[in-house]
Amino acid sequence: MNLKASSQSFLKLILLASIISTAIHFTDNYRFIEQYPQPVWITAPSIYQSWIILTVTGIIGYWLYKFRKFWSAYLCLSIYALTGLASSGHYLYGSLSQFSLKMHLFIWMDAITGLAVLGFVVWSLLFLKEWRLT
Repeated sequence: MNLKASSQSFLKLILLASIISTAIHFTDNYRFIEQYPQPVWITAPSIYQSWIILTVTGIIGYWLYKFRKFWSAYLCLSIYALTGLASSGHYLYGSLSQFSLKMHLFIWMDAITGLAVLGFVVWSLLFLKEWRLT
């Protein structure tokens, strides 16, 4: 397997893991919105709307990467990575004891997968330097 195919497969794997993780967390946050410490401006509709918009952005980023539009892909994937990384923002609005074990698990899985997506962008940009190939 060549480098292009293996890096594309790796991106697909971490993006899929992130989409699944954020879908679970955002669904839980939507269903149990009153139990999650968060800013008052976050509403149930804003939870699923933001998930849809950011997930589409991540999928577009994958598609751009697949077709070697690296700079646009890096931008979309970096924006998408915020979907997971921003989940840790819950901790700014409540003490650790206000979160159930399930909530902690969902928040941390989002953060880890978001960091993986962002890490992939950095790896591709700075180490693989795939953007030089176009």
